[in-house]
Amino acid sequence: MKIITLENQSSLPKYKQIVLSIEVAIAENRLKRNDKLPSVNKVCLEFSISRDTVLQAYDELKKRGIIYAILGKGYYVKSVEFSFEQRIFLLFDELNIFKEDIYNSFLDAMRASAQIDIFFHHFNIEMFKKLINESNGNYSKYIIMPTNLVGASALIKMLPKEDVYILDQTNADLKEYPSVHQNFVKDIYEALLKGNYLLEKYEKLILIFPGFREPLGMKIGFEKFCVDFSFHYEIITEFSNREIKKGEVFVIPDDRDLVKVIEKSKLQKLKLGSDFGIISYNETPLKKVVANGITTISTDFNEMGTLLAEMILDNKKIQIENKSSLIIRGSL
Repeated sequence: MKIITLENQSSLPKYKQIVLSIEVAIAENRLKRNDKLPSVNKVCLEFSISRDTVLQAYDELKKRGIIYAILGKGYYVKSVEFSFEQRIFLLFDELNIFKEDIYNSFLDAMRASAQIDIFFHHFNIEMFKKLINESNGNYSKYIIMPTNLVGASALIKMLPKEDVYILDQTNADLKEYPSVHQNFVKDIYEALLKGNYLLEKYEKLILIFPGFREPLGMKIGFEKFCVDFSFHYEIITEFSNREIKKGEVFVIPDDRDLVKVIEKSKLQKLKLGSDFGIISYNETPLKKVVANGITTISTDFNEMGTLLAEMILDNKKIQIENKSSLIIRGSL
């Protein structure tokens, strides 16, 4: 069982990393009262650091009453009742109703056991880089929502590997990190498959996919479904200045485009659910009542926050695909 981890890229001094590692190990019950710590020589050899660095860390822990020394034998845990509050760095892409649900369920499940600081990168890689650099070494856990930002994976790898969790979207470059994420390829494919008996009455499926914020997996899963079931389909980056034709179904990840399509259908005097169809993405209370109900593909955002908190509290390092479903309403 590894007790001490050091990251060369961290801005936190090595002796403080040792202190933090031991505090976390005690807080997570990996070290108990009277357990022996790794020897000074062992830590020096394993991490190629000086004895002074290790002794400085152990001396600080001794002064705080957390460990004690037995001459000629080594260092041992003295107290497991010290005040240790995890500081969690939470980096979201943007604030919206879905992210608010994740955040609130995460807070509730953490049961006030940590200080949680939330930040937003707004899909800007420079802002992402700035926040990662400024937070590095200042938190015990890092929860990152990388979205599809180019270069985000390399920046995440600058953080202490054992303390990083990925949220909502992951990729092959981040597969070694624990995560609670959506499988966008599978989710959209299985949702369309569930609604296939309704889609068969339409002539064409259209995905509105700007591609800036939207996960690429949505596009891949949509195309695969259309090809597998021989649907005529089209992928467009924007809806502006487009006429809706009877027999079309619009799959709409962004609610701004949802509004545009509904407004246009009213101008054209088309009946939603018979003349044309809509499948939206991400459930909100309003979609239950707008236009006799909007059919929606959605993950459970509350569960996502709860699962993440449980993973941290139980010190689990796993990858979880958060469940998704198709909610069928009058728009299809």
